[in-house]
Amino acid sequence: MLENLSKYRIILASNSPRRRELLAGLGIDFEVKVLPFINEEYPEGMPVADIAEYIARKKADAYRRVMLADNLIITADTVVIVGNEVLGKPHDVSEAHRMLRKVSGRTHQVVTGVCLTTFEEQRHFSVSTDVTFKDLSDEEIAYYIENFRPFDKAGAYGIQEWIGYVGVTGLQGSYFNVMGLPVQRIYTELATF
Repeated sequence: MLENLSKYRIILASNSPRRRELLAGLGIDFEVKVLPFINEEYPEGMPVADIAEYIARKKADAYRRVMLADNLIITADTVVIVGNEVLGKPHDVSEAHRMLRKVSGRTHQVVTGVCLTTFEEQRHFSVSTDVTFKDLSDEEIAYYIENFRPFDKAGAYGIQEWIGYVGVTGLQGSYFNVMGLPVQRIYTELATF
């Protein structure tokens, strides 16, 4: 499968252990390479559904100056959207609590933008998944934050962790997208590269 990729050295440009695990699940060889200090700001007023893809493209552009001719670089960014507000990664316990309170008892969107970049071609896309949480108690939120420290996760949660087991009541779209990488769509795109 994916023999068309044999001429490429695939690079996952992410520190995320979840993204590494998910990409490895496709059975392709890749290496991880991360550049420090990539600016992830986006224009004020940008539609919230476009932010993740915009940042994934920005990350890809940062790699263009160091990429080699045989590289195929995969960049991604995930955002959690509640109403019209983007929830990034929480900086501390109180911000994580505020974010989990926002997703509690309602449906929100998780959007992952992906960019596949070679010297000859660049493809980019977004995948959106609707996630519904039950009403979370303050005790459940505090337990999750204390025991799972979700400070590296957009929206302050990992669906694959305890909070997902006890809190998620509905999912429309890709579960793996919520984890941080829409691997089914990536596989489809890579198969036609």
